[in-house]
Amino acid sequence: MDGLLDRRLIFVTGKGGVGKTTVAAALAIAAHRAGRRTLVCEVADQERLAAAFGLPAAGFREVEVERGLNAFSVNPEDAIQEWLRYQLRSRTLAGLLGGSRVFQYLATAAPGLAEMVTIGKVWELAQLQRKTPGSAPYDLVIVDAPATGHGIALLGAPRTFGEIARVGPVHRQARIVDAFVRDPETTAVVAVALAEEMPVTETLELERRVATELDARLARVFANALLPDRLSGSEAGALEAALADGPSDGARAALTASLAAHQTARAQRSQLGRLKRGLDAPVTTLPHLLTHDVGRDGLDRLAAKLGRDL
Repeated sequence: MDGLLDRRLIFVTGKGGVGKTTVAAALAIAAHRAGRRTLVCEVADQERLAAAFGLPAAGFREVEVERGLNAFSVNPEDAIQEWLRYQLRSRTLAGLLGGSRVFQYLATAAPGLAEMVTIGKVWELAQLQRKTPGSAPYDLVIVDAPATGHGIALLGAPRTFGEIARVGPVHRQARIVDAFVRDPETTAVVAVALAEEMPVTETLELERRVATELDARLARVFANALLPDRLSGSEAGALEAALADGPSDGARAALTASLAAHQTARAQRSQLGRLKRGLDAPVTTLPHLLTHDVGRDGLDRLAAKLGRDL
């Protein structure tokens, strides 16, 4: 997959509700199966990844899913405290300042601070020499990033904050993080989309914004939840004819459901074609799982599909 798993950091973004968390988790399992020591993390204290793996809430710590595969949840409050400890080199001072109302006000008012400390923590997780005492490095960190607009803001935060700081250690750190995030050799931005009109439109716009606002490119798009189209045109015509003949209620329900699934699958293929034609990034398809709660079995199925594509 164009060396996707050879990066050190992968951001998974896309329109809300398209299955970003599921795809990020499945991609992490696929990377782990490929022999990469992998961490999958989410931001904004969502705690959805732990639930996807059937684990209790992870909090601001690395939780083992299985040997060589960990999960982590980054929340801005804890990230700010950790960032202050690095800057002040004192846990006591960091606690006093981080807990003060004045600092909380400044943290809220400072443009991009929450995003900066969040992506700074993500950057730290992806380093071969970790700042967190006693922490082992990872081959790959996969981020379940926020939805499109907020995801762009998160990725652009180091440059924004570096321009605000201008000089000093904060400026230097922001530039280091920004360089790492924008380097295509170390970092990839991928998107998840559904084969529907609005998600496709937003994904096409996302690729443009990644290029213009981040001076980067979208590495890959995962078209998620594609239904299989099990009927040919002639078979669908035969079902329509059978439906017109006035079948029993049970047969009518079965015929109607089959035709509806066929029409949905055809509409998806049309939008998938639109997505592929409009993108420079390659597109990988993932199947629809016939369950609301994907669970570990579903993640393993998607990971197996990704493993074959890799």
